[in-house]
Amino acid sequence: MHTASPHSPAPADRLAAGHPAPHILLVDDEEMNRDMLSRRLAKCGYSVTTAASGRESLDALERSHVDLVLLDVQMPGMSGLQVLEAIRGAEATARLPVIMVTAKTQSDDIVVALDRGANDYVTKPVDLSVALARIRTQLARRHAELRLVESEERYALAVQGSNDGLWDWKIATDEAYFSPRCKAIMGLDDEAASMTANAWFDRVHPDDFGRLRHALDGHLAGLTPQFENEHRVRVSDQQYRWVLARGVAVRGPDRAPVRVAGSLTDITEGKVADALTGLPNRVLFLDRLSWLLEREARDPERHFAVLFLDLDRFKDVNDSLGHHAGDQLLIEAARRLDRGLRGTDPASAARPRTATASHDVLARFGGDEFAIALDDVRTATEASRVAKRLVDVMLEPFHIDGQEIFISVSIGVALSTPGCTSEDLLRDADTALYRAKSAGRCRWEIFDGKMRDQVIERVKLEADLRHAVERGQFALLYQPIVSLADRTVKGFETLLRWDHPERGRIAPIDFIKVAEDTGLIVPMGLWVVDEVCRQIREWESTGVIAEQFTVSVNLSTRQLAQADLVDRVAAIVRHHGVQPTRLEFEITESAMMANPEVARRLVGDMKMLGFRISLDDFGTGYSSLSYLQHFAVDRLKIDRSFLTDATTPDWESHGIIAAVIALARHLRADVVAEGIETSSQLARVEALGCDFGQGYYFARPMRPKPVASLLEMALPPADVA
Repeated sequence: MHTASPHSPAPADRLAAGHPAPHILLVDDEEMNRDMLSRRLAKCGYSVTTAASGRESLDALERSHVDLVLLDVQMPGMSGLQVLEAIRGAEATARLPVIMVTAKTQSDDIVVALDRGANDYVTKPVDLSVALARIRTQLARRHAELRLVESEERYALAVQGSNDGLWDWKIATDEAYFSPRCKAIMGLDDEAASMTANAWFDRVHPDDFGRLRHALDGHLAGLTPQFENEHRVRVSDQQYRWVLARGVAVRGPDRAPVRVAGSLTDITEGKVADALTGLPNRVLFLDRLSWLLEREARDPERHFAVLFLDLDRFKDVNDSLGHHAGDQLLIEAARRLDRGLRGTDPASAARPRTATASHDVLARFGGDEFAIALDDVRTATEASRVAKRLVDVMLEPFHIDGQEIFISVSIGVALSTPGCTSEDLLRDADTALYRAKSAGRCRWEIFDGKMRDQVIERVKLEADLRHAVERGQFALLYQPIVSLADRTVKGFETLLRWDHPERGRIAPIDFIKVAEDTGLIVPMGLWVVDEVCRQIREWESTGVIAEQFTVSVNLSTRQLAQADLVDRVAAIVRHHGVQPTRLEFEITESAMMANPEVARRLVGDMKMLGFRISLDDFGTGYSSLSYLQHFAVDRLKIDRSFLTDATTPDWESHGIIAAVIALARHLRADVVAEGIETSSQLARVEALGCDFGQGYYFARPMRPKPVASLLEMALPPADVA
């Protein structure tokens, strides 16, 4: 055996810089033929190994890599055809091309060789140019086919690594191919060879099938460049999994689709698990509810409950400590709720935490909302025990980023009833949760039918409230603020009333809270300011009010949180040409102390523009005197609750009012006593040195037109105390 090294540049169609020369095994029993042809091939840039017999050639193939074999047909001992059979037993035609070398008279041998896997042939005497052309052709084909095999292997490995299944649907014949992984995802029998598309479609969840067909038909019609759809497939009698199907249609000359192929990915984990806490998400929770409802329909004695949970004041943590701390708190809260759900309940002998109860599911719905499907619950008492335990486990402090955080949970509970749906249970539990939060948080409420009626009423009230301003249903009443020194009216407090077309007049206590919760109080408040300014201009034009006359407007907590409140109010005042000193804005003590720094800046900005500020309902909040001295208020308004027992000799609020008046003197502010209804109440506050009074004793809230006559009327004096 002889190996020839190349002495000329490698063939241009095969080699680039740094690539080895193609290696040819030349097999011929005649030494002259081997020597001559090997030298000529080497000069053309090939690396050549020679073998004098069939056995020697097979040994050479085992020892080294060969790209192509030039094989003589007629050799003593082991013939070329026998060598070819041995080669094809180990290597496919694409991986190792074999060119037979034969005499022109041996055509029968060539036919046999081609049948047994030879790639081509050349005849003796060998024409070098013909041999080189056929060698280049076979090497190029080998290179292309190896790249194709490599590409297919790479794709197969990529698919295997991504865990996707492959499918192919021939539309005309309805034949469908599903890869083993695709069958495993859908729960199909892997042994089944012949299938149709219905093997897939029949397993799609009924609620998802319409969307799947719509997406697929739209792509086949050419409406989308790619088919893509998420849906559920049934993998067993009780279980569905979420899959993502993708595909592209192959079209014929007329652009009609002839087949469509693509992939199927199991996305169940991402679809049903919350990424932050690892808990089941809303999708899995709803699927669980559906299963529980189906079971209850089959077995009416098996009941369950839905608990809807919300972390109280979670937004404060996000706003003060940042979203990272908020996320950590949610993770810890999820762990604690899960621990509380699984914990033993010594007091609950009626519902021991057994394997039956292991069907309970705790899920995160998003934000700070969680939900629980509480299995095997027969009474509200049983559900209440679990709810109480969950409320209790949240009371211990959380330690987040070195901070000790206290947070509580509110829970709404809804018990399953015959014929109810998942939507019914979630809605009812949410309604009970709203009641729990409205009642003070850190508690639970069991849903009853009255709650639904109240919610429906609230929803209708909210809808009507949204249209009340544009439909002109609001009206302003004015209640006089009277100087106790000379019994003259020095101003009015503006009071908002709602004249509902069906329900008649609605008191503020019945709609202001709804307006606050929905944010409608902001546009309503601006409407009030605009209407008051218009009314002041009208009074000024008729000379009804004096120069120092003021009108008070209430500001709510939600309004105080508006960053552009001062600018918008100032714009309204300028539009009507009203002096800012005419307007006095009343802020409740509790609203001002909800965010003292924001309130202090707002009060300062308003005072700079000339507006007056009064502190309303003073004495009922929790003002810090250290803060209060930094608020440049013009007036303190004593809440009416301090005057309710002013007729008794041992009037308990006497000292409180005296202290408020003394504080007002220190702050250089006036004092108004609200809620004066009797002459004895008037006499008491007057004796204490109160500056102004307000209440039914002087006048009830009135429409703007009677104001002129009121200003000219002498008001009654106080009784002697």
